[in-house]
Amino acid sequence: MEPVFINEAFTKAINDYLENKDKQDGIVYNSFLVVFIRLLSIIYNELDVINPYMIGSVESLRSNLSKYGYLESNINKLLAELQLYYDIEKNNAKLDIKENNPHFITIQKQLIDMFILKKLNFHVTEKETKEFYNLLYTEHSNEPLIVSYNYLTAKDVNEIDNYYKKKMAENKKVTPVEAKSLLNLKAYEIIGYNLEKVNAMNSKEVDKLNHQVYDYFKIRENAINKEYLLEKAIEAFTKEQNKVTSGNGYVDILLVMGIITTLIMLGVILKVLVF
Repeated sequence: MEPVFINEAFTKAINDYLENKDKQDGIVYNSFLVVFIRLLSIIYNELDVINPYMIGSVESLRSNLSKYGYLESNINKLLAELQLYYDIEKNNAKLDIKENNPHFITIQKQLIDMFILKKLNFHVTEKETKEFYNLLYTEHSNEPLIVSYNYLTAKDVNEIDNYYKKKMAENKKVTPVEAKSLLNLKAYEIIGYNLEKVNAMNSKEVDKLNHQVYDYFKIRENAINKEYLLEKAIEAFTKEQNKVTSGNGYVDILLVMGIITTLIMLGVILKVLVF
């Protein structure tokens, strides 16, 4: 049995996505779970979504999904809703009369909120906008399987289309800012920068900060897999930090000496009690 990452639904979504990337006209690649991963990959990027799974780091995934300011509580809700969606669909497969699956709509609305949040804070290209909209379950998608599934599943086939257009209209006057190439938030935290500080920086300042991050972890910036190497470095750093240590070498020595002294004293006391 394969290990579960986050939950059963997210694990299946990732695996189906990876196994069907070369079958883009297929049913699985256009299934809701895989489209969920594809939408996330447009909002963030594929590495932000796939790498945490590859290294088994739930913390990295949560950090990546929060880098545009999406709250951790909302991330938890989104991932939980994905599992609830999957549970209903598994049960529906056994039924002649299918149960309504409200999570089909709420998950897409959350993804739209994520996309809008990125649009509010960072530059979103026209290509990204078109790709994202095309993967939403509306009657305007170029994917016949997406259009068909929307008619089969949604109570109101226009609900997602209306929600997306409403959100985009509300934020259409936002002045685009310079695109920022953001790394895993944990990397910034390790070198002393929180999300608020990073968001306040312009693109050039973020680029300098990214250079500082890669330099800190001794990763070459021209490495093809530098993002993956960074994820592994963060994972190793986190594991090291979780060890019992004060973080100060001198204090650690005193701590060890204190433990040894205590053990010796206990040995002496036991001898006195025995004799």
